[in-house]
Amino acid sequence: MQNKTAIIIGAGPAGLTAAYCLLKETDIKPIILEEEPFVGGISRTAEHNGNRMDIGGHRFFTKNDEVNALWRELMPIQGAPSKDDIILGTTDKALAEGGPDPETEDRVMLIRRRVSRIYFLKKFFDYPISLKAETFKNMGLGRTIKAGFGYVGATIFKKEEDSLRNFYINRFGKPLYEMFFEDYTTKLWGRDPKDISADWGAQRVKGLSLTKAVWNVLSKPFRGKSSKVETSLIEQYSYPKKGPGQLYEMMASEIERMGGTIIKGAKVVGINTEGGRVTGVSALQNGETVEYTGDEFFSTMPVKDLVAGMGDGAPAEVRRIAEGLPYRDFITVGLLVNKLQITNKTKLKTVGDIVPDCWIYIQEREVKLGRLQIFNNWSPYMVKDPENTVWIGLEYFCDEGDDMWNMGDEEFIKFAKGELASIGIIDESDVLDAVRIKVKKAYPAYFDTYSEFPKVREFLSGIDNLWCIGRNGQHKYNNMDHSMLTAIEAVRAIKSGERDKTAVWEVNTEKEYHEEKTEDNANKQ
Repeated sequence: MQNKTAIIIGAGPAGLTAAYCLLKETDIKPIILEEEPFVGGISRTAEHNGNRMDIGGHRFFTKNDEVNALWRELMPIQGAPSKDDIILGTTDKALAEGGPDPETEDRVMLIRRRVSRIYFLKKFFDYPISLKAETFKNMGLGRTIKAGFGYVGATIFKKEEDSLRNFYINRFGKPLYEMFFEDYTTKLWGRDPKDISADWGAQRVKGLSLTKAVWNVLSKPFRGKSSKVETSLIEQYSYPKKGPGQLYEMMASEIERMGGTIIKGAKVVGINTEGGRVTGVSALQNGETVEYTGDEFFSTMPVKDLVAGMGDGAPAEVRRIAEGLPYRDFITVGLLVNKLQITNKTKLKTVGDIVPDCWIYIQEREVKLGRLQIFNNWSPYMVKDPENTVWIGLEYFCDEGDDMWNMGDEEFIKFAKGELASIGIIDESDVLDAVRIKVKKAYPAYFDTYSEFPKVREFLSGIDNLWCIGRNGQHKYNNMDHSMLTAIEAVRAIKSGERDKTAVWEVNTEKEYHEEKTEDNANKQ
């Protein structure tokens, strides 16, 4: 009897996980078709002159035990101190007994300290915003009083949550929303938050509010091991020694070792359907069209492109909605600098005494820069010379074809350096090296025809052997663990003979999935 074949579109976290699980749990042989020359999707790690970039920033933290086990299977937790802890003499990590030594082994997951702050008024504020004395000092008396009254008012007079704007105001009050959320959110989506569905906030921050952020701080000394803590408030996470792409490159190697096939440079342009099933796909490879047939089909490609590839195989109404689905594209600029102009005023020790942040949300209104990553703090092994240089990533959100997207690399790098210098973070003369990377359709967006998306989902779910998984595959702003879990659920359904796609689509929809995590489990990440 001939083995069955699964055609998987895309070699990001979801597509690779689907292939990996099929090979370990079924007799179905996967063929992955990946448009790019690399695996990992937006979770890849890019390398430039010996320095590595995490495209978008990826903390390895999950509530789901299956995803956690998969990560550990591929990359075990460190059992000895990492380079920066050795330099600093710090011993605050719960090392795994018998785990690998990151100084001598590459296949290792590091335990990292989570620090993310907001940069506003050329000062640092906690993220999520807190009620510390330093917060009030940085805000000034006038803003503090206004924020306090605004928050009290928001707890009494709740707004209808018909937009992302009202979602945030209900949790933080209007003054804090305007100070710490409005501009960043507008940069991210290119739209006023009043025009964005509250679904995005409900999915990304869920139960988080000022009350919970403050309570988390006050109650920390008294919490037991089983206490629940917001995912957005975790203090440690795990991270591959050489960035997230290292894990997905390793997974790809395992897939090929087990008999799976990964074809890079294969752009799927056509999806053939007949009788409520997918019969095959067409892919462009080296200028030629190649046809692939299979028994099961997994799609992680943007829903807009998937439906367009079906042509008349999709109803006109579904094609119209899919065509109108919006995305935000992404540009990151890597800068290698001698030093930063901002200083470390925290009690946290760092190599070179740089600020301890993994990433910094840039709330300054006068720049288009949205977020700043400091790769030294993700992993010292991401930086060629972490003791003498700082490797940072400047993140911009844009639309493919707009002025930022079309700007040449040298011109854009000059623009980005100027912005960062204008808000006091670097001196342009300290820049040693630079690179620019562009990513299409990085963020599925929640406006335009998104409100009609259930019709598209219903149509796609009705195609018997098609499984839509991952962030773009479901037009849902999933984290890595959610994307991987959609693949795990799809393989589970296939194994059981189940054709109902509900469990696959409902990953990351229940409120508590992303919101709660026991501290005990969090410390085992």
